[in-house]
Amino acid sequence: MAKPLVVIFARAPRYGAVKTRLARDIGASETLRFYRKVLGDLVRRLRRDGRFGIELAVTPDRVRDGWPPVRVIAQGPGDLGRRMVRALRGAGVRPTVVIGSDIPDITTAHVASAFAALGRAPFVLGPARDGGYWLIGARHPQQMRASVLDGVRWSGAHTMRDTADRLGDVAVLDTVLDDIDDGAAYRRYLSRR
Repeated sequence: MAKPLVVIFARAPRYGAVKTRLARDIGASETLRFYRKVLGDLVRRLRRDGRFGIELAVTPDRVRDGWPPVRVIAQGPGDLGRRMVRALRGAGVRPTVVIGSDIPDITTAHVASAFAALGRAPFVLGPARDGGYWLIGARHPQQMRASVLDGVRWSGAHTMRDTADRLGDVAVLDTVLDDIDDGAAYRRYLSRR
């Protein structure tokens, strides 16, 4: 039986192309250094654990070099919802979660708790403080409709609520994690190190 799958959504780690809001606050060089470190650390943590399969869903689709040593797939076209559902459905019959590459506090325990939650509900979300989420998962991802997340108001206070409304029966994890989108979030991250 195939291991549960973790799909990490990532943007090609290129100067000026990642975390543009953060780069406005701390500069493109520091942002790229931070992004590469967080992505590399996340992949290493998940690979060492061994309970999960790992894939990187990347954009732009044509960039295939410079990634950590895991299977790389293209995110493909569409808004964030269409791309996440495509990655989930592509996993087939095994439970699958999608996480971001810019959330440095994700641990293997967080991921394991998401898969455990899929034993209680067909979908799982990991909430973020800004109203979005850091994880979305499905017990039977191949059964998801491609359009299930159409109409979600992305990058705002309503994102998780909109998503939960469209999915229906959703387990919400207790752990609230944040991505690092701006200088204030970056400074909070550094103060925890």
